[in-house]
Amino acid sequence: MAQWMTGEVIENHAWNNELFSLRVRVPKPFEFIAGQFVRLGLHTEEQRIQRAYSLVNGPDDPILDFLVNRVHDGDFSPRLHDLRAGQSIEVSQPPTGFFTLNEVPEGESLWLISTGTGIGPYLSMLTTTIPYERFARIHLIHAVRYEADLAYQQQILDWVAAHPGQLHYQPVVSREDATGALRGRIPSLIVDGQLEAALGDELNENAQVMLCGNPEMIRDAKQVLADKGLPKNLRRKPGNVTVEHYW
Repeated sequence: MAQWMTGEVIENHAWNNELFSLRVRVPKPFEFIAGQFVRLGLHTEEQRIQRAYSLVNGPDDPILDFLVNRVHDGDFSPRLHDLRAGQSIEVSQPPTGFFTLNEVPEGESLWLISTGTGIGPYLSMLTTTIPYERFARIHLIHAVRYEADLAYQQQILDWVAAHPGQLHYQPVVSREDATGALRGRIPSLIVDGQLEAALGDELNENAQVMLCGNPEMIRDAKQVLADKGLPKNLRRKPGNVTVEHYW
């Protein structure tokens, strides 16, 4: 059963008017595996309201980091959007979830494909040594609607510079042209070969793919990957595609 601890907001960083990173200090060490999630909770007059969010920070970072998109008609994210440094928030423990590199079979390349805030678990993974030790080539793909939604750009580019020839970053923007970005939807970019061409690599039997984000993207990407001979990864039958339905 989940326990709750009270954390302190130390920063609410706005990437744009709707997308923000909530950074929280908790009173004791917080152990987790990169890719796992917790629940954040706030008390109203009637009850505690709570939602699940993946940890963006690495396991060695004492400050918890959550990437959140405000949903204006939602009950919870607008409240998070209004939090400021010094205010309290509840964090569930222990962390949970199986969308981790422990669940991914061996391969030559690792494709970390996300939409929106679904990039969060991958950023946590990339703070660790595990992906760099296991895979010769790592491709981080982040699909958003607008260029302003491409969060953590400087951190990502610093990682790319620190791992030349091994880590590659490909943004995808669907509703406007952006320098260095592909335009369109992930499944279509796989079907027409644009994604592979941009990254100079093949989605073949030696690739391991992780999908996180919009359920429609995951559904359609799973199908086009299956058509290419990359089946879903199951515990009883290892495959090439590991998924997380992030919202």
